[in-house]
Amino acid sequence: MISSNSLPLNNRDSAQTDEAHGGGDEPVRWETVVKTPGLTQATIIAGRLQAEGIPARAWQEGAGQAMGLMVGILGTGHVAVPDSFAEKARQILAEIESNPAPFFENDEESDE
Repeated sequence: MISSNSLPLNNRDSAQTDEAHGGGDEPVRWETVVKTPGLTQATIIAGRLQAEGIPARAWQEGAGQAMGLMVGILGTGHVAVPDSFAEKARQILAEIESNPAPFFENDEESDE
């Protein structure tokens, strides 16, 4: 299920914040575009979206992160983007899901 979230921004995200809403005083509405089993996968996906120019963040419920959970509600990782970038993020994720192999194909060629 995809849901919208308002997540607080911090100094670490200031460049993404400016890009996400033009530096104005309006809050950014963050939308969860994918949920993963654990924070690690969510962080990798958020990094890929950032590489594509989409402000993205990975998060997990605090209690689950503190206990190192990777399953269940508290273990779920979330990837969120500003709602204005959600459709583009979903398109990129769909492309990756439909063709996940290029990285590994190149790696196999170098082994020969």
